[in-house]
Amino acid sequence: MRILVAEDEKALNRILVKQFTKLGYSVDSCFDGESVFDFLAGAQYDAIVMDVMMPKKDGFAVLKQMREMKNTTPVIFLTAKTEISDRVYGLDLGANDYLIKPFSFDELAARVRMITRDSKGNSTNVFAVGDLTVDVKSREVKRGTVRIDLSAREYSILEALIRNAGTVMTREKIESSVWNYDYEGGTNVIDVYIRYLRKKIDEGFSKKLIHTVRGAGYILKEED
Repeated sequence: MRILVAEDEKALNRILVKQFTKLGYSVDSCFDGESVFDFLAGAQYDAIVMDVMMPKKDGFAVLKQMREMKNTTPVIFLTAKTEISDRVYGLDLGANDYLIKPFSFDELAARVRMITRDSKGNSTNVFAVGDLTVDVKSREVKRGTVRIDLSAREYSILEALIRNAGTVMTREKIESSVWNYDYEGGTNVIDVYIRYLRKKIDEGFSKKLIHTVRGAGYILKEED
């Protein structure tokens, strides 16, 4: 999953990026409100963690413009503003949640999990295709009763595939879901990780779940 952190306090920005990255998220960051739109133009995010009091354009103005543009990306506001009227205003603009500084990162992470789950219409943390299950909260992957250990990058790609099960994902789409905005690797890296995943997910099982769609990309589904 991909998150944008918009926070002008550089030390806090760095901490948030580091902590979300540790949890397996792909994280981009910026330090002012106008830059948010530059990132939105180049990538699709599962959530935005955004400060209210930012230079160039504050968080309220950013969210108002986003919603006017029909951008429904979930937003959590971070702010030192404690007035109830400010919180009400932010929520009325279309914010999904609001957290007062100082805050616990564990609570922020839980709120991100909540709004991303709700935005995708999922009432469970567990996604399944055939006998493959992925618990996105515990990051546990199983085929039947067999637990499968994945690297952080392998897991991120598998999560992107299973969240879009039955849909062909291009290499570029997988890349944009997993790597940061400034990644300059190349889509052939996706092919390498798909080979790793196939070895762990499909090898030794009669039903193959990861399929190549020639000229398009990859799809996770049960065989017809």
